[in-house]
Amino acid sequence: MMGRSHALSGWCAGLAVAPLVGLNTLAEVVPFAAATAGYALLPDLDHPGASASRLLGPITGLVSRATRLSSAVLYAATKGPRDEDSSGQHRHASHTLAAALLFGVLAAGAGRAGGRWVVLAVAMVGLVLAADVLGDWLLVVVLGGGIWSLAGTWLPGTIASPGTTGLPGITAAAAVQHGLDEIGGWIGVAVAVGMFVHCLGDSLTRSGCPWLWPLPIRGETWFEIRPPRGLRFRTDSWVERLVIAPALVVAAVLLLPGAVPIARNVVNAVLSSTTETATP
Repeated sequence: MMGRSHALSGWCAGLAVAPLVGLNTLAEVVPFAAATAGYALLPDLDHPGASASRLLGPITGLVSRATRLSSAVLYAATKGPRDEDSSGQHRHASHTLAAALLFGVLAAGAGRAGGRWVVLAVAMVGLVLAADVLGDWLLVVVLGGGIWSLAGTWLPGTIASPGTTGLPGITAAAAVQHGLDEIGGWIGVAVAVGMFVHCLGDSLTRSGCPWLWPLPIRGETWFEIRPPRGLRFRTDSWVERLVIAPALVVAAVLLLPGAVPIARNVVNAVLSSTTETATP
């Protein structure tokens, strides 16, 4: 399975998209990227061995079975005359742009209708999914960023009284509500972007991905989008492990706010030191 690569690509996409939805500081960008990384794993609920399907044992296992069944039904009802004879379960309904947009809209709507706790629940699902694949360090980073952000709200240059912020009339509870309102403004985007990035990643493999469903192409409603034969790779192959995953790790760091200038300064310092050492 491509779990780690999907999560890393989701993280990178989140970092790239964050400024487009008005998120610029590290404390804002990291939770968004973490949620996007987590939801980049969601399409694989249609596979019983995927991280998303095994995350909560029988609970997510049941959701996985329902996902496979509904995908099979949709495939049978909409396949074109030249579509292959397939069960229509894995890499079908949940691996489409339509599904990404639908789940993004549902997440945003649920947040608006259900309030702060629904927003928090949707965000936490993405975070837990990402941490399950990338490691628990992600939880520490996101929670640390959240605390730092709240501290900046509570303490704008002065020490606040217990239960209040440094701003007159703003309580700690109001600051938390403000933070959740901000998450509610982008959670739908994180879900949609994460799911779509997963589809793009699968499009690079030999099997391809029918993410343009239901657009008919060459008589196929579920036409697998993929690059020319020489550019495709097999899932969990050396190409993924030794080329794609390391490249995503580098991008995951360099896309962080302020990381490129820091990296440039470090490189310049190393080169300058090397030059001075080499000079007689």
